[in-house]
Amino acid sequence: MRRRNNEIPVDVYIPFVETLFRDGSTLAVGMVAQTLLMVVVWWKTEHPLYLVVALLMVLVCTLRQRNFRKYNSLPSPTTWEEAHKRENDYILYGTLHGLVLGAFCLAGIYFAHDSFAEIAAVCVTLASATSIAGRNYGSPRMVMIFTVTMTWAISLGFLLRGDFYHVFLGLLSAPFLYAIRKFADTVRDVLFTAISEEKKANRLAQRFNRALNTMSHGLVMLGPDGRIAVANAEAAQLMSVKSPDALLGRSIHGLLMRGVAGGMLALKDCRYIEAQLTRALREGRDRKVLVSLSNGQYLEFSAREGSQELGVITFEDVTARVAAEEKIRFMARYDNLTGLPNRAYFHEVVAECVDGGDRERLCALAVLDLDDFKSVNDTLGHPVGDGLIYAVAERLATFATDTIKVSRFGGDEFMIYFDGVDDEAHLTAMLDRIFACLQGDVDVAGHVLRIQASGGAVLAQAGDSDVDAMIVKADLALYKAKELGKNNWHLFESVMDAAFRSRQLMKADLRAAVEAGALRVVYQPIVSMNTMRIASCEALCRWDHPELGPVSPATFIPLAEEMGIISEISTFVLQAACAECAKWPAPICVSVNLSAKDFRNRDVIAKVRDALTASGLAPQRLEVEVTETALLDDKSQTRAYVEELKSMGVRIALDDFGTGYSSLSYLHKLPLDKVKIDRSFLADVAQNPRSLQLLKGVVDLSRTLGLRVTIEGVETFEQLKILAVTVQPDLVQGFLFGSALSSSGIETMSNTSWPFAQEISRARKSVRG
Repeated sequence: MRRRNNEIPVDVYIPFVETLFRDGSTLAVGMVAQTLLMVVVWWKTEHPLYLVVALLMVLVCTLRQRNFRKYNSLPSPTTWEEAHKRENDYILYGTLHGLVLGAFCLAGIYFAHDSFAEIAAVCVTLASATSIAGRNYGSPRMVMIFTVTMTWAISLGFLLRGDFYHVFLGLLSAPFLYAIRKFADTVRDVLFTAISEEKKANRLAQRFNRALNTMSHGLVMLGPDGRIAVANAEAAQLMSVKSPDALLGRSIHGLLMRGVAGGMLALKDCRYIEAQLTRALREGRDRKVLVSLSNGQYLEFSAREGSQELGVITFEDVTARVAAEEKIRFMARYDNLTGLPNRAYFHEVVAECVDGGDRERLCALAVLDLDDFKSVNDTLGHPVGDGLIYAVAERLATFATDTIKVSRFGGDEFMIYFDGVDDEAHLTAMLDRIFACLQGDVDVAGHVLRIQASGGAVLAQAGDSDVDAMIVKADLALYKAKELGKNNWHLFESVMDAAFRSRQLMKADLRAAVEAGALRVVYQPIVSMNTMRIASCEALCRWDHPELGPVSPATFIPLAEEMGIISEISTFVLQAACAECAKWPAPICVSVNLSAKDFRNRDVIAKVRDALTASGLAPQRLEVEVTETALLDDKSQTRAYVEELKSMGVRIALDDFGTGYSSLSYLHKLPLDKVKIDRSFLADVAQNPRSLQLLKGVVDLSRTLGLRVTIEGVETFEQLKILAVTVQPDLVQGFLFGSALSSSGIETMSNTSWPFAQEISRARKSVRG
């Protein structure tokens, strides 16, 4: 703070000067009393000197009072200069006052000596001296001048008397002068400290108040009595009161009951929230409670015990966050075309249904597939095909109840689960009714199409049922229905077990292939959207069966998971991918899928470390793709393993985002580098603006969280162009860039741009222009 002449700070000096002009009435009373005493002494002694002194006192009294009124009528000074001028004026008239009092003393003691005059002079001086420190502490100069002008006259008068005793009295004025000055300095220091501390406290309070009232969260602090002692502006706004002061003195119960009285909160919710917050404050542990209000607003309360027996409750409006989570959750659980549960969510729901209830009850699962759907897409286009799927979904959705679950399983395939089936006849009646409802024509974009579907179903006891096994059996029954002429459904029969035997043989062959290292790894290019060059590759496993030829990963990977040997395949792919990537040009990275089983123990850390060490590959060139299944198995354990991999320098990607129970918590809590958006988001972006907006929303959301984005399943140039112009992901991959390549093929293509790179670049520039 600015100081002048090594004195006190300006903001303290100004209040000190203002104290000099306070209580002018008391000063006026004192001066009138002094003047009357001088008149009385003149009346008694009839000495003209006392009359002169009395007249001078009247003049000084008039000037001082005029000076007081002048400055009391003006606003407070704002600068050091203004305050200093006022102090100088005060000192001028104060000095005159002191000189007149001194002259009265000198006259009474020496020049016009009289016993009454001497006593009166000494008394008035001592009476005035007692007020020097109290009235004039704001000006050390004034204290000194008053002390000198009042005491010098007494000392001089006694010294001039000449005898020993009066000389001795005259010399005693020196310690008297020192005592007054010391007392004034002490008063000044005490008041200076008090004012300084008050200003510090005020500044601290202002900062605290500013910080408190600029918080985006509402905050209240509870005193030891459980009532609100502090509240901020956001709390007042969220509680719909005019100011934070209106919340002071309320209890948690009173605060919540305000919401009940306004119809915003149910009474049972009020009791639950109060219990949770009170428990958190009592136990000293953080606790969060999400509250849904009747107007659709969501508030999240957080409670914790503060210091000095103060409890702290914060709350914020999380309506937007809840809506975003609900949107993402819906996108993850439901098909964006039909609105029906998708494959992963249907599997989750059915598994819960099968495991619950009477284990001896019958349940059934049916698979429906549209006949010759491919020809509709090929001849009329995908938008018409989507319209047909939507029409079928609408008809199937009318059968959905608490015991009947309907799902779009993917493509043109639908699945229906029946819980609590009476017998085979009951299932037959229900499926016949569904197929009868599907029959008929539907108008899609001016094209009249006949709905024709085939189905397969399986009926089993809940205690003996496994969802995956039921799906396999229903699929076998579906294939049988198609063999028998389509447009009908077929129930799984025991004779179809031959398919299971074939499946078992394939399991044995797969195990032998894994043990013999007969699998191979190919690499699907992942292309940079900016350069149209290979930026990374996804390592894919392939199996060439000695008799059946190439076996689809969609077939043998589920088998490997079922057999429990998926980790061995992951290890093989990881080691091969790292070894080959080390041979590629440095900018190109490799991405490896690790299964949910890999993240069930710490071996996954050693597995990755060993692969990097053996190959010499830099950790940042390896990307591990984590599935949502792995995250759901054990969130805390998986998070720990992922963080440890991240600390090694390995990059982490969330694979197939949007196909499972996708949650914002994954994107927020896990140390991810990238999100890979499933091909299902891209399927109809060229025809469906809603799908395009959903895809763009997911990409924008991921990017705001600092994540890179890869979009899978790019199959047409039209899709690529839309992505480049509208969605603008970081990376893309799909069959548009060719099928998976060998390691040498990747190395050959590493410095090559795709032929349509220039056209994509022009399209993006035209949009910017």
